[in-house]
Amino acid sequence: MVIVTGGGTGGHLYPGLAAARALLEAGEPVTYVGALGGIEERVLPGSGLPYRMIPAGKLSRDALRPAEGLKVLRGLWAAGRVVEALKPRVVLSMGGYAGFPVAFVAALRGVPLVIHEQNAQLGLANRMLARLARRVTLATPMNLAPGLAAKTQVVGYPVREEKRSRAEARAALGLDPERPTLLVLGGSQGSLELNEQLPERLYPLLGEWQVLHQCGVRWERELKAKERPHYFVRGYVDSVLAWSAADCAITRGGAGTMAEAAYHQVPVLGVPLPRNLDGGAQWANVGFYAERGAALRLESWAQFEAELNTLLAPSTRAQIRDRLGQLSPAGAARRLAQIVLEVA
Repeated sequence: MVIVTGGGTGGHLYPGLAAARALLEAGEPVTYVGALGGIEERVLPGSGLPYRMIPAGKLSRDALRPAEGLKVLRGLWAAGRVVEALKPRVVLSMGGYAGFPVAFVAALRGVPLVIHEQNAQLGLANRMLARLARRVTLATPMNLAPGLAAKTQVVGYPVREEKRSRAEARAALGLDPERPTLLVLGGSQGSLELNEQLPERLYPLLGEWQVLHQCGVRWERELKAKERPHYFVRGYVDSVLAWSAADCAITRGGAGTMAEAAYHQVPVLGVPLPRNLDGGAQWANVGFYAERGAALRLESWAQFEAELNTLLAPSTRAQIRDRLGQLSPAGAARRLAQIVLEVA
């Protein structure tokens, strides 16, 4: 039996679910362990997977906040009970604060640990777990110390490997089947910055294009006031339908967003979070693709019009689609599952 753990945000949870399903397809029983209060608390009950929920404190890059520190301790205690009850052959942690307690406790008890890093640089939890892990798996290549690099393998980012025809996806989303479509995607929870900056900047496109703007459920009512003919606002959109419908996209720089763009070969103008908010993870994610000609990265809003015009140029989009095809993460979940089973 394998424990897969990780969550707090969709960027950790959804690749974990993809890996868990690949393990099930290989005939290995799986239990998913997530964090109370994370997105997994809503998603796991409908996943069809056995699961457990435990408390987990958010790790800080600067200092341990007392309230979160107490949650960390409670999470480690609860993780110990879960590991003792389930007796896993191996633990796969997808990183983030939600994946830390079970991974840490299991490794200390001698249970083989595999970790997966979705971003283009190691997150705080994975930096802490890397030396305890038997194998370190990555979504994208990165420079690591020699001792760590020796047990590291690039497998890609496990995505939901489903596609729809463009016509089918647009029909399902209520879009014009003939109009070229620009997707605005701020991650599964939306982005306040994209919500504030983009509608007025994109209205001039509506003579030719249509825009599908996923704004996040919490901002949907407010942003609905900015809808126009051919400018569609949705709180949440199924990612397979959204990517299948899109000709290009303006997005945040989450690892999952960039990997899905690569899988669906949709050219992206990435607008990463400021580096002080996430340690530079989104900046590095978009940079990985931009350096390979597979995405554009917006460095300031003063450059938006020029970058948008570049993105909309047919020749640019054709070139980016070709580069994205070379970076597609197809098969990542199966590759990760194989490594987990090798370690068990």
